[in-house]
Amino acid sequence: MVAEQIRARGIRDERVLAALERVPRECFIPENLRHEAHRDYPVPIGHGQTISQPYIVGFMTEALRLDPGHRVLEIGTGCGYQTVVLAELAADVYSIELIPELADRARDTIEGMGYRNVSIRTGDGYNGWPEHAPFDRIIGAAAAPEVPVALVDQLAEGGLLVMPIGVADQELRVLRKRGASVDTLNRLPVRFVPMVRAH
Repeated sequence: MVAEQIRARGIRDERVLAALERVPRECFIPENLRHEAHRDYPVPIGHGQTISQPYIVGFMTEALRLDPGHRVLEIGTGCGYQTVVLAELAADVYSIELIPELADRARDTIEGMGYRNVSIRTGDGYNGWPEHAPFDRIIGAAAAPEVPVALVDQLAEGGLLVMPIGVADQELRVLRKRGASVDTLNRLPVRFVPMVRAH
């Protein structure tokens, strides 16, 4: 999977590639769909959500330019696969999931794998996690109509935010914080599940 779908498509960061090789993607997919674990497309994980295709996980992780000391906020834990890839590369990962059942399942999976640098909570990703801000990096696994203001506020100066933006036409944006605004460094057309607000 890593060689044919990720490295071959241009992901070059060796630390990212090594992390993807270490993390068993099949552990995060429902048992009846594990035969699809290493194919390059999203796979359903329940509750109308999916695990992102391997290439997109590689692209987003590389775009974050992670250092071992970074503190990362993830919006949309889902099954926890991207979360663990981040945990392989950063000091601490704070991850928010709107759907309680997915948050609980991801927490159990990640704790069972022995990771101790991940914190998961159920909540509205639009609000971020202000108690632990600022974050060096923020990553979103669902598409917001526009960049959430709270996430920009919680991003450290010079920090990077990588997430899909848009409704009908979505693009994955790589953004850098400069004062009160963000500069777009890169764009990629994508299709993600929408980022939903808590009711």
